[in-house]
Amino acid sequence: MKITPLLLCGGSGTRLWPLSRKSYPKQFVPLLGETTLFQSTAGRLSGQGFNAPLVVTNTAFRFIVVEQLATAGIDPSAIMIEPEGRNTAPAILASALWLSRNDPDTLMLVAPSDHVVPDAEAFHQAILAGVPAAESGQLVTFGITPDRPETGYGYLELDGPPGEGKPEAHGLKRFVEKPDEATAAKMLASGNYLWNAGIFLFSVKTILEAFETHTPELIGPVTEALDQGECDLGFLRLAPGPWAGAADESIDYAVMEKADNLSVVPYSGGWSDLGGWDAVWREGGVDDRGVGTSGHATAIDCDNTLLRSEDSSLEVVGIGLKDIITVAMPDAVLVADASRAQDVKKAVSALKEKGAKQATEFRKDHRPWGWFETLALGDRFQVKRIHVHPGASLSLQSHHHRSEHWVVVQGTAEVTVGDDVKLLTENQSVYIPVGTVHRLANPGKVPIVLIEVQTGVYLGEDDIIRYEDIYARN
Repeated sequence: MKITPLLLCGGSGTRLWPLSRKSYPKQFVPLLGETTLFQSTAGRLSGQGFNAPLVVTNTAFRFIVVEQLATAGIDPSAIMIEPEGRNTAPAILASALWLSRNDPDTLMLVAPSDHVVPDAEAFHQAILAGVPAAESGQLVTFGITPDRPETGYGYLELDGPPGEGKPEAHGLKRFVEKPDEATAAKMLASGNYLWNAGIFLFSVKTILEAFETHTPELIGPVTEALDQGECDLGFLRLAPGPWAGAADESIDYAVMEKADNLSVVPYSGGWSDLGGWDAVWREGGVDDRGVGTSGHATAIDCDNTLLRSEDSSLEVVGIGLKDIITVAMPDAVLVADASRAQDVKKAVSALKEKGAKQATEFRKDHRPWGWFETLALGDRFQVKRIHVHPGASLSLQSHHHRSEHWVVVQGTAEVTVGDDVKLLTENQSVYIPVGTVHRLANPGKVPIVLIEVQTGVYLGEDDIIRYEDIYARN
């Protein structure tokens, strides 16, 4: 029996601010190496024994998901769009209902898309160890063998020591909430506890029966949201009305903590959810003084320090630092005591309260056709760099309050201005007056890069009227 991975990728990742933000969270960022966490997860759960993945995300990330899967050479079975985040239980239920209509005999492997698993082969062996239990009607979860008294994770209590050797399914006694440090130390010493990775394996029939038994009130609104959903450019959009009536609950609370047909497979091959900069620090590798740096950061006489610059034009230098985390972006810099890594989300809240857009938005804005970033912004003007993927096209649009001047610096652009359509190559430019209908498209095989200069009394992104759009944005 093959396994269908369910990839959950709707989170915001505020504890890895400023690199991870609501508009582009950590699962889509290359935190360790060149591959994103989402791509690594999809790649790890593909190939022999796996069906094409089912992905659940939100409308803001839908084109990012498509682009990153395509880059990784993975074709999903479906991409389901949540109208709003309702936690993991409704998302898993909607996916199980969809699979019951399209592939009812498959096993479902539920996996967050923002985890690091260095040893994919060992992880596959753990999954295979859980298959017999899942096929027999068990709800299988995967627990990580702890190596420290971690207070940032929930725990799983086994019915006995897991032992050594090949992984196998064990009885699961109970779920334990995130402990304090003293309790975590006792659980680590006992040997009967694992970290809760939030990864599950079960048959479609078993999980649907579990919802019917333990949280039947979810089935009605989620089923209606699926039944009334609409196909949109290859995405399956769940209906917002019924979806709003589904309780905001985790799968742990809705099902797992109430069920008695639970098994757990221990996994010891290395794992991290990168839940903070301290985790990135551990996983990224450090020197003999505990210092980790990126390519554009330099540490001089530092100890136990993380220094990262996420911009090639921005060099970060630390001198004589100890137990410090510094992460620099073009528009924001984080400096924190290493012991306060889990408090970074407080910075996001503080920035939101003062109205700073850096709390949730990047200077680089990703769109289905590519991305743009603001290079300069002043009174009545803005300068952007725009990157358009091959074959992509911006909408046919106009603006009430601004004119635009485009200069092509790479590639060949097809430009529509009013009734005039023409090709612009490198070093050529065009002017778009206020109110003129226009469009930019890339008919070539290489990306277009152009510089856009906007002038006008209002330069907000909401000053746009769309007449045609291949991405069906309203």
